[in-house]
Amino acid sequence: MRSFETRIRVEYHHTDQMGIVHHSNYVKFFEVARTEWLRQAGLTYAEMERRGVMMPIVDVQIKYRQPAYYDELIKVKAIVEEMPMARMTFKYEIRGEDDRDIATGLTTLGFIDKTTRRPHRAPAWLLEVVEREFNRE
Repeated sequence: MRSFETRIRVEYHHTDQMGIVHHSNYVKFFEVARTEWLRQAGLTYAEMERRGVMMPIVDVQIKYRQPAYYDELIKVKAIVEEMPMARMTFKYEIRGEDDRDIATGLTTLGFIDKTTRRPHRAPAWLLEVVEREFNRE
């Protein structure tokens, strides 16, 4: 298992009229953590696309526990527990400034060829990056 944690300041546009983060923004928070997980592993989405691979989301799950509020600095952790094959799954934990449990979630991403838009397995170079992350301590 490998994880990466990032912090996000809840901005006004993330919230509803009550100053509470709107439920749709949690998927965006997941995306920030996921892209930063890949970046710290040495790979960006831009590089993946240059190599002809795209990763569309095929499933999203979110469990809301407590609200996050305007101007709060939240911690978003992305976790990869298993090597990707035809899909890659990320788990997420979102915690508040006071360490309260705000939300948990999961996204599953597939691999498709950028040109043909056809699904395929995770490329060998991506597996090498993920395996290196798993072995890093």
